[in-house]
Amino acid sequence: MKNHQQSKAALSRDDIFQRATTLAAQFAQTAVERDQLGGTPKAERDALRQSGLLTLIIPTEHGGLGANWQDTLAIVRQFARVDSSVAHVFAFQHLLLATVRLFGQPAQWQPWFESTVRERWFWGNALNPLDTRTVAVADAQGYQFHGSKSFCSGALDSDMLVVSAVQPHSDKLLIAALPTRREGITLYHDWDNIGQRQTDSGGADFNQVRVASHEALLEPGPLSTPFSTLRPLIAQLILTIIYLGIAEGALAEAKRYSLTQRRRWPTSLASSANQDPYTLLHYGEFWAGLEGARLLAERAAAELDSAWALGEQLDAARRGQLAISVAAAKVTAARVGLDLTSRMFDVTGARATTAALRLDRFWRNLRVHSLHDPVDYKLQELGNWALNDSYPQPSFYA
Repeated sequence: MKNHQQSKAALSRDDIFQRATTLAAQFAQTAVERDQLGGTPKAERDALRQSGLLTLIIPTEHGGLGANWQDTLAIVRQFARVDSSVAHVFAFQHLLLATVRLFGQPAQWQPWFESTVRERWFWGNALNPLDTRTVAVADAQGYQFHGSKSFCSGALDSDMLVVSAVQPHSDKLLIAALPTRREGITLYHDWDNIGQRQTDSGGADFNQVRVASHEALLEPGPLSTPFSTLRPLIAQLILTIIYLGIAEGALAEAKRYSLTQRRRWPTSLASSANQDPYTLLHYGEFWAGLEGARLLAERAAAELDSAWALGEQLDAARRGQLAISVAAAKVTAARVGLDLTSRMFDVTGARATTAALRLDRFWRNLRVHSLHDPVDYKLQELGNWALNDSYPQPSFYA
């Protein structure tokens, strides 16, 4: 294990980003075809396993790459520009590793981190607090989970799952980390939405699934300290970064098409399509909107790293300020992204709507993603801060 740890740690930041750049180029080659097919991006997930990038936020002393959140999210954004489905499952890998770190004890998460490095585990999500159909019943050995879940992103083709269940008579949420192939777990290939078509966000059934006491994340447990409440903020910032990456990818595709395929409108006084004043106006609006979203997202990522470094010394006020920064970035990225991915056709024209290009995938992906946690409620939180100086109350969505 020691030699393996040293080899991982020997990777420089430039090496890590070069691997990510190579993978992004690889994902881009088949992104359009895979968007049409849906299903599991098996080859892409295996490429991520082989790359070592699944261990980005695992500290070097446990064999990981020891990256910070800013660099990890920069790579998520790089992937999202070309393939937001793969970016989604890749980002959730790090969210779920953060979950066991924040909610569990070192005796739990340290061995899981080391096994993730050694076995190249991909983690999947079955933690859906709004879906309370799965129940946890205590017994002499620990618990049994029984019920169903929806929106289990990345669960298919995963090695480990983070699962939530409600404890009877208390509505208290119990969260555990389980091997995906544990007896009684059934995952379904039933994700067929208009966007994010390769996130495998389908359903799962848990039929009297055995959960040992050491697999339950009880101490400090979910959302029990300011530090543990970083989990929802990491999740919200991941969504923000994916929105931003989608919008940047859409702008890059629009630019390529405008410069190589767009024809000058017959009544335009410009000498070429790329000098048309209306086209330039749209691109100026796109760029200004994206610049604002970029700056807000990058500020929030830097603040997350500062909060993460404080660990249990993080206080409620510092956590609250981060929540405001993340909410502002998310609202801006969602609005700018939806506008850009819709209006990109104003600068590419009718021929760009051909199904062969599937340029609509950028809007479809962002539209599906942005509905899972309504922007309106983020605006409400921001309004309460702006008017009443009140930070958002920590929850799984704030």
